[in-house]
Amino acid sequence: MSTPITPDIKAQILSVIKDDGKSIEEAAQTYNLHHDTIRRWLRGTADNAPTSSGELQRLRRENQTLKEIIGNLILEREAAKKNLTRS
Repeated sequence: MSTPITPDIKAQILSVIKDDGKSIEEAAQTYNLHHDTIRRWLRGTADNAPTSSGELQRLRRENQTLKEIIGNLILEREAAKKNLTRS
């Protein structure tokens, strides 16, 4: 018979996946659980659950990086347009 998972351990497993980016399969193997169990937990927490602060920070950094990339591409495109009109 399997050992019951305490709410603290469950929260730790979900945090490793959500905040640290560990895959469900990796977490399942590490904690000796079936991956469907973890998927069920994630589905249960996904509805109206607030995003963790770590995830929010990661998304903000990613958003800022994407904005910088887009800005650089726009500047490069405008410079290329100017070079074409001069030629």
